Amino acid sequence: MRVGMVGAGAVASRHVRTLLAMDGVRVAAVADPAVERAGRLADLAGASAYPSHLDMLERERLDAVYVCVPPFAHGAPELAVIDAGLPMFVEKPVAIDLETAEAVAARLAERPVPTCAGYHWRWLDIFDRAVDLLAANPARLVSCSWLDKVPPPPWWVRRDGSGGQTVEQTTHVLDLARALAGEVAEVHAFAARVTPTATPGADVDEVSVGSLRFEGGAVGSVASTCLLPRLHRAGVEVVADGLWLWLSETELEVEADGERSRWRADGDARPRPDRDFLQAVRGGPDRIRVPWQEAYRTHRLACALVRSADEGRPVALDPADGGSGGLMASPPVDRDQD
Repeated sequence: MRVGMVGAGAVASRHVRTLLAMDGVRVAAVADPAVERAGRLADLAGASAYPSHLDMLERERLDAVYVCVPPFAHGAPELAVIDAGLPMFVEKPVAIDLETAEAVAARLAERPVPTCAGYHWRWLDIFDRAVDLLAANPARLVSCSWLDKVPPPPWWVRRDGSGGQTVEQTTHVLDLARALAGEVAEVHAFAARVTPTATPGADVDEVSVGSLRFEGGAVGSVASTCLLPRLHRAGVEVVADGLWLWLSETELEVEADGERSRWRADGDARPRPDRDFLQAVRGGPDRIRVPWQEAYRTHRLACALVRSADEGRPVALDPADGGSGGLMASPPVDRDQD
């Protein structure tokens, strides 16, 4: 199986190393406008290097394509891969904004291809255990958090580079919240940037909070910050009737019937989406847990939170997703009303 890689950064390199360890898989080409970086990753894989995804798609015979680019670079690669009729793996977030994601969603609806997105937390064994615990006892309160530092890439601190922390990082726990408690019907968020910075153009919010109203009746919250020196906490806390659980990338903690239990994740889940995606492309069982369309719904939620904070009002998510990304401004709240 010949795989093409769009992007040659750290995430693309991780996927390449995973693919190189798989039998019957060859990374045949790497495309990145940073030509030297593309060349280094291509040399590692014994692949050809290209300055653009269009050159790669035109000149290579490929069986699948990975799109592992920064948030601001999504859109054009996905559209080109769909037009080429090739299966597509896309790393999160699927876009920097809602409009770009809508364009890809519309093209996929016209020309369906097999897809997978890199929300690897859903491949954790402890995620499966949490789902089982909540199957007959639905979530009633959901608290999401991502309390972390500023990542190294220079584009991350600019909203026109990363989309902000909610879009680029907190999206992982938003995806978990959707998977554990169902779709979100409405959000109301607040965000702020207060710390002076010497970084030119830095404008991402340093702190943000949001309230969530789920379609199934649960309520929740989400809190994010990038002010800390290291990752302090990232995960989802859920309360059901007589049940409390905390799920992160590495552990699940549960309290029920007066007893507390803890499970560690059975290893790194990040290679598992690669395995299941390529297995499905080969015609094997389809065990893809997050196709692109599912990742799109998580992205809609992140964008709704950003929009709510920007506009200072609640934002509703249309479950029918009727052409505008499913986001609708709720009526303004009259704070002077008795």
